[in-house]
Amino acid sequence: DAQWMGPLYEFLGVSVGVVRSGQAPQEKRAAYACDIVYGTNNEFGFDYLRDNMAFSLEDRMQGELSFAIVDEVDSILIDEARTPLIISGASEDSSELYKRINRMVPLLKPASEEHGGHFTVDEKQRQVELTEEGHELIESLMIEEKLLEEGDSLYAATNLNLLHHVYSGLRAHVMFHRDVEYIVQDGQVVLIDEHTGRTMPGRRLSEGLHQAIEAKEGVAIQSESQTLASTTFQNYFRLYGKLAGMTGTADTEAFEFRQIYGLEVLVIPTNVPQQRKDLNDLVYLTTEEKFDAIVADVKDSMEKGAPVLVGTASVDTSEQLSRRFRQAGIDHKVLNAKYHAQEAEIIAQAGRPGVVTIATNMAGRGTDIVLGGNLEAELAAAGEVIGEQKAQLRQAWEQRHQQVLEAGGLHILGTERHESRRIDNQLRGRAGRQGDPGLSRFYLSLDDNLMRIFASERVKGFMQALGMEKGEAIEHKMVTNAIEKAQRKVEGRNFDIRKQLLEYDDVANDQRQIIYQQRDELLGEADISETITAIRRDVVNEAIDSFIPPMSVEEQWDVPALEKQLEAEFAISLPVAQWLEADNSLHEEALREKICAEVQTAYDAKCEAVGPAMRRIEKQIMLQVLDTLWKEHLATMDHLRQGIHLRAYAQKNPKQEYKRESFELFEQLLKSLKDEVVKFLSHVQIQRQDEAQQIERQRREAAEREKLAFQHDQASGLAPAAEEEDAAPAGEAPPVPQTFTREQPKVGRNEPCPCGSGKKYKQCHGRL
Repeated sequence: DAQWMGPLYEFLGVSVGVVRSGQAPQEKRAAYACDIVYGTNNEFGFDYLRDNMAFSLEDRMQGELSFAIVDEVDSILIDEARTPLIISGASEDSSELYKRINRMVPLLKPASEEHGGHFTVDEKQRQVELTEEGHELIESLMIEEKLLEEGDSLYAATNLNLLHHVYSGLRAHVMFHRDVEYIVQDGQVVLIDEHTGRTMPGRRLSEGLHQAIEAKEGVAIQSESQTLASTTFQNYFRLYGKLAGMTGTADTEAFEFRQIYGLEVLVIPTNVPQQRKDLNDLVYLTTEEKFDAIVADVKDSMEKGAPVLVGTASVDTSEQLSRRFRQAGIDHKVLNAKYHAQEAEIIAQAGRPGVVTIATNMAGRGTDIVLGGNLEAELAAAGEVIGEQKAQLRQAWEQRHQQVLEAGGLHILGTERHESRRIDNQLRGRAGRQGDPGLSRFYLSLDDNLMRIFASERVKGFMQALGMEKGEAIEHKMVTNAIEKAQRKVEGRNFDIRKQLLEYDDVANDQRQIIYQQRDELLGEADISETITAIRRDVVNEAIDSFIPPMSVEEQWDVPALEKQLEAEFAISLPVAQWLEADNSLHEEALREKICAEVQTAYDAKCEAVGPAMRRIEKQIMLQVLDTLWKEHLATMDHLRQGIHLRAYAQKNPKQEYKRESFELFEQLLKSLKDEVVKFLSHVQIQRQDEAQQIERQRREAAEREKLAFQHDQASGLAPAAEEEDAAPAGEAPPVPQTFTREQPKVGRNEPCPCGSGKKYKQCHGRL
């Protein structure tokens, strides 16, 4: 289309671009910058998702979504509506790292009150913590394993992934026990439901914990596949300000176009009167009888000199019919998925006299079959022909064209009815183009899926009443009407499914728009320090509210727990109890302001030590946390969607329950975003000015290494959520860390922190 119409548009001063799969980013970006952009629906949809995974505005492709004109609009907006577009990333293969960490963990000993050790266990919270001695041992073991450079710290920002692996391995050994929390079955780690005692096949722990248990048990370590982004064509095309489309078979779906997309269907009269004859269906008792009748009809059409197109619903049927034709001595061509490469050649000659073509799902081929054969294709195949040769070829084509016209044009034989009348109409529409004569008929049997499921009893009653013999067919308008009624029943069911999918996906779509809008704002800002400050204040106030409730008296305050929480969240040790003892007039609001000020002062000191690079770090960390939480949220939402129908058994409306719970999950995502960004920024160590660039470069390289798989999947079958306890979604395996040579000497955990705070390193910038 771009080649045909491009010169005209460019003559009018309108630029034209073409988007293809596999284009270089610069080429694709230039195409999207044009006034008119041609491309496939898949590529547009995937580029939209990729744009919302970009690291900078410069990496984005698509501009404003103003106007979309969709060719074969019914195929894309209706047939493919139930099929979401998914970008999924296979988590990086870290199986070797899990195995190496697994060899180190048994060397760690638990700490007790009497004796020192390498880790402590909090059974209530199901957590483990490394002690000072444990950190030193792990660091020395990692240096021996070449996972760390000599003198490097496990707490350096670029090594936090290694620390995550250590904690996963430690939890796998200490908190999870074989035949209690899980069993090993057929070489796989299968979780046990703590409430029912039943196994939960297919369910996996998140954050690399399942892989750590697999390494512990010596079974194959499975990599995780995780949904990174998803949408549906329904929601993608509704983003456009204006939407229109063209197709020859939209009238039967007018109600759905109006209900879902707000589009009116306008039927445009044909350019010239239609001469195609659409004959009543022939219904046989068995498939064998039906095939025999098709073979006889094809032979009869060949003798008349008419080309025949036989439409089948599956590759298997096309091959069965092909064998029948060979046995009957009928020369024919087969066009299906196995012979896709010869499509252009087969279609070019499908209109010649007596040519028989078997085509699977012909509805999607979209190429006119020219009666007498395609003259342009014939001239192109002949090479450089001039004068008399060209005239001879044209004369031969005209004779063939006339012969086919006299034989009644292209004959269409359908081997069974599709669930949708629209697909049947697309097959019929291959004949009788532009006023040409043609003929169409469907051959059915009671063994066909549609007949067996929806219409067999009624039609079988007709046949029995008529006393039909073997090989006889019933041909009556009443039968055709019964079949169309069955098709309308199926179409109604499919419409309900698509509408229900849209209602559920609309919930996710609202959340998707909020996340993508936040991401756009992040990408557009060079300095987000004010946002970080506001978030930090919210998180501090929330932490204070947990232990010093608003409007409460001092006896209700849990000051020791508050001090512990502040140290864990913000890597700062604040003597709140001492402040209260020293100043009896320190009321709740004043204490709140004092804590906020101290936390902000500590962070400002870190920013001053790091310099301007801290602005980039804030932005990169917020993007990273947002992307990670959104991926996990997608998996959790899918898990919720798969089980929500069970709420109907409790006399609850599944849709309302889904909306309510998904809103709660989204609120939790936004809260987690604030908490994790503040915690990460409070704990992260930047010990060299260029380490910020190293973190950013590592993040980009990890994304480039990630093999993004562009899939279609059934709406109910998005990548299954991997849960831990309360259905926490799967995390992806972290990228292989890179180590960097330190320019400054290693700081001991008990030495003064180099930031000048006066605290020990382990209580300041050395605390995770």
